[in-house]
Amino acid sequence: MDETLRHLDALRLQEPRVAMATLVGTRGTTPKKEGAKMWIGDDGRILGSVTIGGCVDARVVSEAEVVLLNGEPRLLSMSLGDEDAWEMGLTCGGMVDVLIERIDFALESATLTAYDDVAREMASGRVAVIASALEGDGRLVVHANGATILSLGDAALDDAVRTRALELLRSGDGSRSETVTANGRATNTFFEVHAPPLTMIIVGATHLAMPLARLATEVGLRTVVIDARERFATAARFPTADVLKVGIPSELVGAERLAKDTLVVLVAHDYKIELPVLRVVLPSEAAYIGVLGSRRRGDALRDMLSPELTPEALARIHLPVGLDIGARSVPEIALSVLAEAIAVARGRQGGSLRKAAAK
Repeated sequence: MDETLRHLDALRLQEPRVAMATLVGTRGTTPKKEGAKMWIGDDGRILGSVTIGGCVDARVVSEAEVVLLNGEPRLLSMSLGDEDAWEMGLTCGGMVDVLIERIDFALESATLTAYDDVAREMASGRVAVIASALEGDGRLVVHANGATILSLGDAALDDAVRTRALELLRSGDGSRSETVTANGRATNTFFEVHAPPLTMIIVGATHLAMPLARLATEVGLRTVVIDARERFATAARFPTADVLKVGIPSELVGAERLAKDTLVVLVAHDYKIELPVLRVVLPSEAAYIGVLGSRRRGDALRDMLSPELTPEALARIHLPVGLDIGARSVPEIALSVLAEAIAVARGRQGGSLRKAAAK
């Protein structure tokens, strides 16, 4: 479940109503991306932010108090001045658009219906988009299979928005505002993309697996730790892991959903475990497959698997595993592995941002 849905679930139990502020547009340099949310409760409780503090968030809180009173949504356009930008570590300011809406948890609403539907889709490992008309109060939820619920109030607009939402899902793009035209009328629409978090499957409940699982959880990944040894795969050693499984690793890995949002890391350092697991994961759609070991060991693994798997499949193995950050300690190695896995899943090379910005 993503942060938005977690906050909604928590707030239902704590607040009768909240103001939901969503960052729906950015121009220039801003500290957060479209889709960031801030929640303001009747009693002043605040969760999240649409920047990282400062005058913009303060104004959102002030405007949210008005929305809580009258229930009328507000769309704000605000400048992040250069002085605020410098305080946030940015070189210059940008513009942000923030939509503030009231949610009454005791009442049925399109907003709650939309998020509840998305929660069910994500629980089943599927992606979905909530499309909102920024000048109105309609919502349309678009599922990955093209099915929809709710409406933006116009059939032609619903069809155009559905088409664009499916394009965003296929491309893997994130949340954004776009102008959608239907029947000659342009509607400023916010596409809020919801996808299950990346899942990291760690095979081998080793000393390296412990910080790797902890770091993966910290950045929002779902973590699954698998080992054949019950005394190693314990909650005491992996308190942040979402799932701990004990048994034959290849069978347990094969029972997992090995899709494009799955990262598999083998840190068992044992051919008896690695070979059967690689036979399962290499033909799959898993986004990343990393194996702890030396280059020589990688060559040996590929040689042993070459009679069964294609060269293209074997080329998917990242071994040695991790980015070259000069790691010396076990936690640093875990950090390099996690960074490489995320970079590969996001289609990035994992190089220097400074060098990329200079091009």
